[in-house]
Amino acid sequence: MNSPDLPPPTLRLQLDSDALATNWRALDKLSHSARAGAAVKANAYGLGVDKVVPILREAGAADFFVAHWSEVPEVLRHVAPGSVAVLHGPIRSEDAQFARATGVRPVINSLHQARLWLDNGGGPCDLMVDTGINRLGLPLEALADPLLAQLEINALLSHLASADEDVAQNARQLAAFEDVSRQIPAKSRSLANSAGIALGSDYAFDLTRPGIALYGGVPRPELDGVIRQVVRPQAAVLQVRDLAAGDSVGYNATFTAGEPMRVATVSLGYADGFLRCWSGRGRLRFQGSDLPLLGRVSMDMVVVDCRSAPNICEGDWLDVPYSLPEASAITGLSQYELLTTLGRRYLRE
Repeated sequence: MNSPDLPPPTLRLQLDSDALATNWRALDKLSHSARAGAAVKANAYGLGVDKVVPILREAGAADFFVAHWSEVPEVLRHVAPGSVAVLHGPIRSEDAQFARATGVRPVINSLHQARLWLDNGGGPCDLMVDTGINRLGLPLEALADPLLAQLEINALLSHLASADEDVAQNARQLAAFEDVSRQIPAKSRSLANSAGIALGSDYAFDLTRPGIALYGGVPRPELDGVIRQVVRPQAAVLQVRDLAAGDSVGYNATFTAGEPMRVATVSLGYADGFLRCWSGRGRLRFQGSDLPLLGRVSMDMVVVDCRSAPNICEGDWLDVPYSLPEASAITGLSQYELLTTLGRRYLRE
């Protein structure tokens, strides 16, 4: 017996492919003599590797970065193995063996990872050096270890901790990375993330690694007006109903109608990445009309005031305003969280 066709979801993400490609080209241009790569970890920041990577590849990106080994197969459906680097590096022999079998490059973050990589046959790799963020990365005091001379280093990397701010740490990390570059031979050098690109040509070196700005994030004011919005969520109306004065809405009755009003229940909730911090602050939109959120965001639903849209009906699509800088200011969430928490129930168009 054939399974029936699955009905379409009541959530969708509209991906502006032209904006995505334009953002990469703008960041590549701002990288000066360096080439821009692309961070596509976390399912391309929540937007979908299968949608995003081909667009970036066609725009000109040739270097792709993921965090987990589990993210590799999906990316390799679209690009050559040698263009992919895994930022977390190998912590087990299985990781190193997988890298050698697929041809992707591990990013070596410690002497342990360097030994593990060499013990499993070695080959081209990237090397991450910690210049001040104190997460992953080879400590500066380990640079003299003779083990590093055995590595076949493709790209020498470090990561800026505070590039979205005008702080002295940026210059300190730049100076440290320049010193490391003189000590460690590599085919290319890479320091700047999205915000780092906006710091100027001194930070670009040979390869930049934009992430959030590709997808519509604006981590520094220099990128405002340059970066375009990429993703536009939409959610369907499940029910329209009338409230009487005194009726309350949602869990814990945090909203009570002061007069008769018409409201709509919408297929969108915190399981979809529309978190409870939107409660009482956000709005949805229908045909140009703003529909304020009422009460608390639930797991699968929100309720909106639809008095400004009297013609709204069940099944209508509402826009979820999702300019990342504006949404971040409303919710207190980072622009990164706003993207990467988007759930699996959206149809990614």
